[in-house]
Amino acid sequence: MKQWIKRYFSFSLMVVLAFMAFVLFFNDNSIAKSYEYAAEIRSLEERISQYEDTLRHYQELNRRLDSDPRELERIVREHYHMQRPSEDVYIFD
Repeated sequence: MKQWIKRYFSFSLMVVLAFMAFVLFFNDNSIAKSYEYAAEIRSLEERISQYEDTLRHYQELNRRLDSDPRELERIVREHYHMQRPSEDVYIFD
């Protein structure tokens, strides 16, 4: 048994294996950290796409408000509860 250990496990092999274990598992760039970073990147990319969709929605709404007076009146009436002088407004929650 001792001969087998001496034959296949030299000091340099142990140093290389220890270095590889350190790099793969205990380093800041380890495999587990790489998976965590990849998952975080995917999550952030999804949030970016959601925010881009919201941005496109509000850009389109802004364009419509600039070009269509009826749309502007509708938004003002719905969101800000504004009315004409001769109207009564009832708000239901």
